[in-house]
Amino acid sequence: MSGFRVIVDRYNRHIFQITYSVLHDVKDAEDAAQETFIQIYRSLPQYRSQGFKSWISRIALNKAIDLKRKKTRHSEHTITSVIEMETIPSNEEGPLSLTIRKEKHRLLKDKLKQLPDNHKQVLSAYYLEEKSYEQIALELQVTKNTVESKLYRAKQWIRKKWKEEDWK
Repeated sequence: MSGFRVIVDRYNRHIFQITYSVLHDVKDAEDAAQETFIQIYRSLPQYRSQGFKSWISRIALNKAIDLKRKKTRHSEHTITSVIEMETIPSNEEGPLSLTIRKEKHRLLKDKLKQLPDNHKQVLSAYYLEEKSYEQIALELQVTKNTVESKLYRAKQWIRKKWKEEDWK
């Protein structure tokens, strides 16, 4: 174990720099770096003495990418949940549910106001008005692929600009 401590001390900064370059968040980069060292420790018996620094760098990069994907999926799920909550009517809505739904609706409308116009238009049409790609394409006089691209770019913008905490 003391031998592994030497590895951690020697490569800690290098691993952190790799994870931070992917995640751009200190806490997430630290978490990914910690996961990297756990993986390195578990995988040492399989190491084949071929470029140790490259080997641990690949592990760090993969851990950072995995964490970024996980956070993106979670963030996407949170945004989609808020939008879905708006579009699914409740037959037997109590006062508390109604209040929560109205507050989430207000929050969603406030968030949509912050979007650039080109993103706002396509997101509103697709999620709030529940229009198909084809309907949106006809209205905007563009192709279906353009609508898909616009939705994708709008979601990317949201992922980049909004944090999950903004929705709580």
